[in-house]
Amino acid sequence: MTIGFRAPLAGLKVVEFCQVAAGPFCGMLLADFGAQVVKVEPPEGDAMRQWPPVNGGYSENFASLNRGKQSVALDLKDPADRDFARALVLEADVLVENNRPGVMQRLGLGWDWFAPRKPALVYCSISAFGQVGPRATEGGFDLTLQAASGVMSVTGEEGGAPVKCGVPICDFTAGLYAAYAIVARVAAIRAGASGGTIDVPMFATTLAVGALQTSEYFGTGRNPRKLGSAHPRNAPYQAYRAADGWFAIAAGNNRLWQAVCEVVGAPDWAGDERFATTTLRAANQAVLKEMLEARFAAAPAAQWLERFRAASVPCAPINGYAEALADPQAAQLGLVIPATLPGGHATRTVGCPVRLDGEAVAVNATFPALGEHGEALRAALKKEAT
Repeated sequence: MTIGFRAPLAGLKVVEFCQVAAGPFCGMLLADFGAQVVKVEPPEGDAMRQWPPVNGGYSENFASLNRGKQSVALDLKDPADRDFARALVLEADVLVENNRPGVMQRLGLGWDWFAPRKPALVYCSISAFGQVGPRATEGGFDLTLQAASGVMSVTGEEGGAPVKCGVPICDFTAGLYAAYAIVARVAAIRAGASGGTIDVPMFATTLAVGALQTSEYFGTGRNPRKLGSAHPRNAPYQAYRAADGWFAIAAGNNRLWQAVCEVVGAPDWAGDERFATTTLRAANQAVLKEMLEARFAAAPAAQWLERFRAASVPCAPINGYAEALADPQAAQLGLVIPATLPGGHATRTVGCPVRLDGEAVAVNATFPALGEHGEALRAALKKEAT
């Protein structure tokens, strides 16, 4: 199903000067809700256009972050192309860029050029460390930002080598914050405020979503440590090995802990002083894990999952993406939608994950070829000028 009213951002015009992930994800979020997003790419295209898997000459990675956009290929060092880019922005409401600080200004596309000419413009910059400060000129990718912001220090098994989160959390966190801030600023402008700049440092947004970890440090003066799949303040709350593989349970309160004891046939554990509270269970979770896995070894993971579901204990298999996408709930939510790449290759993509008034958001599941919309955009600007 699709939303039965005007898309929330219909009529909003966005010009995106972004490559790879953080900025393009922000632009796609805005496009999903109805904004017209024009993606300005260099003549060789966004670097992600080369990332595999490539089907029919088109990158599925690129498609996953750029649906619903228009593409124009410009050499921004060429005065004519720069002037065209300026004209696009002057007709728009929002500019999003994820270059290193100073790059857009050197190209003649900085806020200082647009501010007197388009005071209602929202100018959003996404960068590794922000627009000012001792590290502002440094570049960064998701890996280095995970390292710098503390994520890698709490990811992986205790005592193991540094491990990054398997999902590029810094890129997508920054994109989410950027889209949220843009929409908030647009709402303020529509209420009578002026435009202005938005500075989205990936370093800062990643620290911000580490709220439980930073608060642990503020409260104790100690660095949080890596615990694998375990939780620093709850147990049993991690992945466990059964007879044929792994599964996860999250018994995050005393009632659920008592249910676990009943499921594994050890009701007396509920009275064990070592496990009397969530704090005590977390402190003694190593021995608790040994005790539980001795029981779990008696049956395959599927049987334990069935028993825990029956007892209303949150639990899950350790899915790959194939299994997650095939989950009946993914179908219920309409997450996987068909799509066709510009070369004609039939594929699928994950649509907008939220629902409005109980219905799925109707995303534009088309993907731009490099420079596909340049001529039409130029013609539209000429028409508006006459």
